[in-house]
Amino acid sequence: MDRLSSLPIRRHLGARSLALVSKLEVGLPRLMIFWVVLVSFAAGLRLAYAATPIMTPLDAIRNALPYLLVIVAPIVTIFFGLRAFPSGAFVPQPTGRLAQFGRWRRIDAVTARSLPLFGAGGFMASLLIGILINVPFRTFEFLAGMPALGGMAPDWFRMLYMMMFVDLVFLSGLYAFAFVLALRHVPVFPRFLAGVWVIDVLMQICIARAMAHVADLPGPVGASLADMLEGNLKKVLISVALWLPYLLLSRRVNLTYRWRVPA
Repeated sequence: MDRLSSLPIRRHLGARSLALVSKLEVGLPRLMIFWVVLVSFAAGLRLAYAATPIMTPLDAIRNALPYLLVIVAPIVTIFFGLRAFPSGAFVPQPTGRLAQFGRWRRIDAVTARSLPLFGAGGFMASLLIGILINVPFRTFEFLAGMPALGGMAPDWFRMLYMMMFVDLVFLSGLYAFAFVLALRHVPVFPRFLAGVWVIDVLMQICIARAMAHVADLPGPVGASLADMLEGNLKKVLISVALWLPYLLLSRRVNLTYRWRVPA
């Protein structure tokens, strides 16, 4: 795919994709504000129509805290990542090389950054944006499918809610951090994203196994949960099938994140 970058139209599209990524980075503060407003509104609706009545102020606080974490976690993660990896900073390569496919020649960081293919442009921009979009997609999937607990939720629902909440906050944070690593050209990005995919798959399996042992889980809820977890697994596996070969073989990825060019 990267060989096509030598064509004028591909060079033009590559330049436009790099410009889009730059605009995305500059516009992150506004995106964060929009995120807070939108998710706060959606969470407020969920709290207003909780599964069971919210009877006391303590119940209200207990119900609101998870949504506060849902809102804040991606923002804190992105902010931490941007501070940890400033733009233009040189981050050393990992000591061990996991991607052994192809024949490559190692170059230094300065030379790598001087080459035209360096950066999160081209198809890499699509992956970058896809990783970021994954965060609001998972969040609104959670908000749409999981009512607020209220004050008198049954035990099976509390367990289901907690597991889905942990899955959302933990994985949203991981995907948000992967986005920052890709944006700032941190060498560990490809293996970090691969690790997040593995964790995502394991989380869906753990939720399914844990809820399978809940005796009083209603049948329709169990069936809906199974369909949702199966859908989550399929989405992760499709992402792996689409992007893992690119992360291993792309000239742009190998130049930007591994500082190597074809031998």
